[in-house]
Amino acid sequence: MRFVRSVSYPRLGALAVAASTLAACSFGPNGEPPAMPQPAHYGAEAQPTQTVPAQGVTQHFVVGAQAVPEWWKLYQSDALDALVDEGLRNSPTLAATDKSLAAAREQLRAQIGSSMLPTIDAGGQATRNRALAIPEIGPNTFLYNVFVGQLQAHYTFDLFGAARLADAALAARVNVQAYQFDAARRALAANIVTAAITSAALHAQIDTTERLVTLANDQARDTQRRYALGAVSHAEQLSAQQSAASLSASLPGLKQQWLTTRHALAVLLGRTPDAAPDDLDLARLHVPDQVPVVVPSELLRSRPDIQAADAALKAAAADVGVATAQMFPSLSLSASMGQGGFSWPVALSGAGAIWSIGASLSQPLFHGGALLAQRRAAQHTYDATVSQYKQTVLAAFQNVADTLAALEHDAQALDAANVAARSAQGVFEETSGRYRLGALPISSTRSSEQQFRNAQLDEIRYTSARLTDTAALFQAMGNPPVDAAAATTATTASAAAAASSTSAANAGRSN
Repeated sequence: MRFVRSVSYPRLGALAVAASTLAACSFGPNGEPPAMPQPAHYGAEAQPTQTVPAQGVTQHFVVGAQAVPEWWKLYQSDALDALVDEGLRNSPTLAATDKSLAAAREQLRAQIGSSMLPTIDAGGQATRNRALAIPEIGPNTFLYNVFVGQLQAHYTFDLFGAARLADAALAARVNVQAYQFDAARRALAANIVTAAITSAALHAQIDTTERLVTLANDQARDTQRRYALGAVSHAEQLSAQQSAASLSASLPGLKQQWLTTRHALAVLLGRTPDAAPDDLDLARLHVPDQVPVVVPSELLRSRPDIQAADAALKAAAADVGVATAQMFPSLSLSASMGQGGFSWPVALSGAGAIWSIGASLSQPLFHGGALLAQRRAAQHTYDATVSQYKQTVLAAFQNVADTLAALEHDAQALDAANVAARSAQGVFEETSGRYRLGALPISSTRSSEQQFRNAQLDEIRYTSARLTDTAALFQAMGNPPVDAAAATTATTASAAAAASSTSAANAGRSN
């Protein structure tokens, strides 16, 4: 077989050099995120340096501090730490996200290998053929065998960076998945902490409400007896019944919320609902007194949702470059060598050597406007991704502002509820003492205890809100600014470097 050279190798070398220079030029946006405003403080009002003291704890906002990775340990509860560790270890949702990320990384390795390195395939063929007779030669047909074994190689030069940019786009999308996995892991930890605190608070509310129901029923029975004796009016007797019934009606709803929360917590831990963990002791949870507040410029690097939006922006920018590069020429080389013949001895001898080598150069000329439309579509997608990035940053700022304000207001409400509960407890204790001395009726004692238990309910709610809002603020701060996609980037860089060195060697041999 003869190879007819339509393009000389020196010309191919010059074309490759020129193409490399052109590929260095940017065919699209650089993928850098847009500049975002850096507010002096997150909320509409300047954040305080600390909250008011509540239950003896003042929370200090440490501006400029880094986010805390395992922030749930600041609650100083071994039981809570064990729940979070179990959930991170056993959650099927998190495991599925992890495996999806691993699959995406392998797909990236596959694409880099197939796009940046030459392909080499081995093939063999053995056939027996029957040819029709040729009248001029004779009526008999011809029977013959063909034996062929070949190695085939193919390589496409990435003259204008289409393959390189496609690899960069896929690598950025793998980074998006890596940051999303980090966000899912942190969200799982926050959901476990919130569910555990909420379940403990609901349990405490149920206990207090059950005591209130008992007191209301006792009061209703006492009022019924007094009404039978003519000591109270019918309206007072009905009012006491109504109060007892209303309290009893609120109890099933609380129990339903409690069981629903326990079931959700069990599933978060990777358990079945019937294996829900025991409730924590709300009084043994310590609210963290030092809360980091990451400055806005660092928040862009610590929040995994913002980092994912940044990676998506880089992927969209690379897509614009790919759409542009597809409008330029493409150069491919192919070669094959092997042995062939009409019998095994001939196929294995020197006379059976076969080979071919070729080059192809193509330039898109007319595609019905498809290439230009694809480039415009990629540009519009990039513009949309820029807007999505801005919205993600603004939403992150709002998230931090809301949680900071919530913590301040939680402390104020909890402090007032704590004062009210202590005062009501004092009244109840004094009233009980006077009842034991015979100075007051039992109804006065019940009434004062009801006021105390209602104040206690408010204190439980605000304690739970302070604990869960603290968890929300830690979650809003993100992680310390590290490269969560380091493994993906390292894989991409090493594979691309290997591909580049092989491509350069192949180009040198072609020249």
